[in-house]
Amino acid sequence: MSLFDAIGIAGSGMNAQQVSMDVTAENLANAQSTTTANGQPYQEQTVELEETGPNSFQSALQEALTGTSSDSGPVAGGVQVAGIADDKTSDQLVYDPGNPSANKQGYVKEPNISSVTEMTDLIDESNSYESDVTAMNTAKEMFSSALDVLK
Repeated sequence: MSLFDAIGIAGSGMNAQQVSMDVTAENLANAQSTTTANGQPYQEQTVELEETGPNSFQSALQEALTGTSSDSGPVAGGVQVAGIADDKTSDQLVYDPGNPSANKQGYVKEPNISSVTEMTDLIDESNSYESDVTAMNTAKEMFSSALDVLK
């Protein structure tokens, strides 16, 4: 694996975490949305990530444990967004008779989104993004140091 591969892997992680943070922020913004364009409450979104590259983590771990390596050599991987899916959690009924979206009994259908969980996810995604930035900067410094040695 070259230094450029390390930068590419960290960059793919940064992109994936940015999408995750955007989706989490959208969930937080719509936590109280009772109606959307289709007339239903907002549906919580989740980001699905997948690894990229021909070598999986499992094969890299197996090679490290056995001391063998593949003939093709290590190939850079990373992560990418596989998709953004609706969370299938059912909506919650909240008693709010003054709300224009309330039914005859005074209940409003709201998304089942926990602000605490979403904020925790946002902190986790932010920390992962920061780790990717640190990894990219470290690889950049190593590459710069290697160039200084060659002078």
